[in-house]
Amino acid sequence: MPVFEPLPAHVRFPELEENVLARWGRERIFERSLEQRKDARPFVFYEGPPTANGLPGVHHILARSFKDCFLRYQQMLGRRVERRGGWDTHGLPVELEVERSLKLRSKQEIEEFGVEEFNRLCRASVMEYIDEWERLTGRIGFWLDMEHAYRTYDPSYIESVWWSLQQIHQRGWLYRGYRVAPYCPRCQTSLSSHELGQPGAYRDNTPDPGVTVRFRLIEDPGTSLLAWTTTPWTLPGNLALAVGAEIPYVRVRQGDERLILARGRLDVLDGAYEIEAEFPGSELVGLSYQRLFPYLSEQDRAWKVAAADFVSTEEGTGIVHTAGAYGEDDLRLCQELGLEVRHTVGLDGRFLPFVEEFAGLFVKSADPVISDDLRRRGLLYREETILHTYPFCWRCETPLLYYALDSWFIRTTAVKEALLRHNASVGWVPSHIRDGRMGNWLESLQDWNLSRARYWGTPLPVWVCQSCQQERCVGSFAELGLGQDIDPHKPFIDGVTLACECGGVMRRVPEVIDCWYDSGAMPFAQWHYPFENQERFQEEHPADYISEALDQTRGWFYTLLAESVMLFDQPAYRNVVVPSLVVDDKGRKMSKSRGNVIDPWELLGETGADALRWWFYTTVTVGQEYRISAQRVAESALKFLNVLWNTQSFLVTYANLAKWDPSQTPPDVSARHVLDRWILARLAQTVDEVRLSLDRFDAHSACRAIAELVDEASTWYLRCSRPRFRGTTDGAAFATLHQVLLDISRLMAPFTPFVADAMYRELTSPLPGSHLSVHLEMYPEPDPSRLDPELVRDMAELRRLAEEARALREAAGVPTRQPLARALVEGVDMSAELRAVLAQEINVGEVVCQPATERGRSSVRLDFELTPELRQEGLLRGLVRQVQNLRKRSGLNPGEPADLVLASDPELEEAASAGRELLRSQCFLDTVLTLAWDLPMPAGFPAPVEVAIQGKRARLGLRPGIEPRGGGVHQTG
Repeated sequence: MPVFEPLPAHVRFPELEENVLARWGRERIFERSLEQRKDARPFVFYEGPPTANGLPGVHHILARSFKDCFLRYQQMLGRRVERRGGWDTHGLPVELEVERSLKLRSKQEIEEFGVEEFNRLCRASVMEYIDEWERLTGRIGFWLDMEHAYRTYDPSYIESVWWSLQQIHQRGWLYRGYRVAPYCPRCQTSLSSHELGQPGAYRDNTPDPGVTVRFRLIEDPGTSLLAWTTTPWTLPGNLALAVGAEIPYVRVRQGDERLILARGRLDVLDGAYEIEAEFPGSELVGLSYQRLFPYLSEQDRAWKVAAADFVSTEEGTGIVHTAGAYGEDDLRLCQELGLEVRHTVGLDGRFLPFVEEFAGLFVKSADPVISDDLRRRGLLYREETILHTYPFCWRCETPLLYYALDSWFIRTTAVKEALLRHNASVGWVPSHIRDGRMGNWLESLQDWNLSRARYWGTPLPVWVCQSCQQERCVGSFAELGLGQDIDPHKPFIDGVTLACECGGVMRRVPEVIDCWYDSGAMPFAQWHYPFENQERFQEEHPADYISEALDQTRGWFYTLLAESVMLFDQPAYRNVVVPSLVVDDKGRKMSKSRGNVIDPWELLGETGADALRWWFYTTVTVGQEYRISAQRVAESALKFLNVLWNTQSFLVTYANLAKWDPSQTPPDVSARHVLDRWILARLAQTVDEVRLSLDRFDAHSACRAIAELVDEASTWYLRCSRPRFRGTTDGAAFATLHQVLLDISRLMAPFTPFVADAMYRELTSPLPGSHLSVHLEMYPEPDPSRLDPELVRDMAELRRLAEEARALREAAGVPTRQPLARALVEGVDMSAELRAVLAQEINVGEVVCQPATERGRSSVRLDFELTPELRQEGLLRGLVRQVQNLRKRSGLNPGEPADLVLASDPELEEAASAGRELLRSQCFLDTVLTLAWDLPMPAGFPAPVEVAIQGKRARLGLRPGIEPRGGGVHQTG
């Protein structure tokens, strides 16, 4: 009966992972892990809620991999780590999917269809792919409690959101304002500034018209003010021209006309010109000019030049066309001037009927029509196409307009200093995000545009009296006389009224709120705080750890922080890990139009989840892009896992052959072979490095340290120790490698949960009292008694000398398998143990140490003189290698006996005869039969394989052994 379950010669990690996954389910490993730590100190994690109305992608595996590894690590440290899932269920993403399925094209069509039915379909749509999300989450080994997941559309969640908005309103931070905001004419709602921080919101190299327009002075129609704009569609709404009071301007003569522009922008003129006068912008203030279009009502103060602080000479003409309804600076200036601002464009992005010439045209379609009209009237001085960065709706990809609207805002600028202070207390990984991307965002903070003129979302809980306009922000269902069994969404909630003190009727405003506010409320709203679970919320806020990709810096990370600071004067989280974005192997963003989207299930089927996770942790440091392909994952991560698996397979194979009992107490470490002491010292060192890295949320460094240990164990330790495993019962060697691999399985458990668990179960199967899973284990503890920095340094020097000796052999044309008499090491005094290791590794009879002949690092010299005995030993070692290769090609298992037939010249035969015991033990041979070169193979042997051993030809025949072990070398003919 083997000590360990024999491992297959080849492993397919995707299949292994499926088996482990099934076993976790049968044995309730996740549930056991929670029960095991139920009374422990909590480590709090917040799950950023995805929207389940779309399929998950490879980038979701990245984020979930980083979430999972630190949670598993903390649990193995003994912490209670609850991982409650959640779903983001409101907002435009959901509405747009339903609109497409119903072929609805506008808000008007939604209202004709019926808001109640539309919202019912939104509720159903939001969970359309929940099974796929849960399946992928489980398949990659991310343990998450989906059974008790919070949903942002639940009444209890919405009630907590209402409570928070009431708190903000009571502090004077929730207000209604008329402002210019980014606006989507397709979705017919404004966007918040942090939504413009989402991937794809701004697009580089967007083509737009750049037009320079003549504004003729009323008192001197032969003189024109030149203004430049990239939005010709705003020209029918022009109300003023802005100049910089201190900026130098010039009047130039060009042909029959005079033109006025900033002196620093003369390069925009076409053709020759003559400067007639120069003056500051202040001298232009108050000049009246002819309006371009007759559509806006007459105003005494309109169509004049005004001074403004936003004018620059970096582009355009230094004179800014100002349409109050379509620019933040424009609106502010018009309000300062006392001008009435009126829209020429409707909420659908089309010109209103009173703008007769362009009525019904979409603004972008109207641009060339307006330019043509100005050209016909001699008002278009210059037209060009420019490429610039322009914002698009991150949901429907429609070009955004800057559009003045009545909206509800949160005065986040009132807590700007507190936001900056609390952000500074957060541990950001990478650290530069704190003061860089996040800090810069907070420094340029704008008030939060909260309201959305849509349907499927948390209703804004503000009721306004129809008579006296008094406002009331409601903070609970009870204030409306409602219970918990209601659906607080539109249209039901729109029919709920309140009585005003003045005797009038209060009705709810029609807007819903930004769905980003919903997700930012999850720390308290998931527990229905403050209506219940007050102690639980206080225990679990702030979170110890969160993680999402870089695009959430100005999304969920911001909304979490903003709401927590406004409500509790605390950060919402203590530590954040921010992986960058996943791109294709050429560095391009993945998109369906490019055809470079990678199906996560195909990738998992090819490489497995552990290889993909390991690749994410090790390929780059956090903060750099992940250039992914199946080949890249296979070439590094999958290769690493195969090396690790083969090392374990080696232990299992030879431990079973030796019938080694892992339950026996191994020798004291101090009494073990120097290689054992060294690898255990490296193990202790690695445990320290890994724990230190994980404590600072650095998965990359932790995994690199583990990878280095695996490399050293599988190459140097195993290669130098191989004779101690083959044909011996050296319990110390088996105990050492067993301990190293067992601790590696525990070290790797947070990163590669499937392979680590499969390793652990194999290694602990003979040990009574072991846990069912590595994920119920404690993380390896530092062991100072095993640290031996001096031995680690000495072994590193020894390995360098071995590399130097191999280079000397290569230069001399002497193969490594040819034994040499001695090596002379200068400049280092090695112990006898280390000299023996070096002698074996570089294949010399002895290593002689002597002081350095000159200052500098140590070096090695080889004695290349070959005696007949050394030549014979070299032939024997070459023969052993060829026979071992033939065993592998013949499909023989390690330890399986075989018979060998050798036909060669007398010198090689003599070497085989002299080294028969070594040949038999190293190659597991029952008999070795030698025969003349020209004789055929004996019956029962396959066709021979011809090989060359140090220039000598040999024919080898091998078959499975048929005689009892203990035969010798026999000669024939």
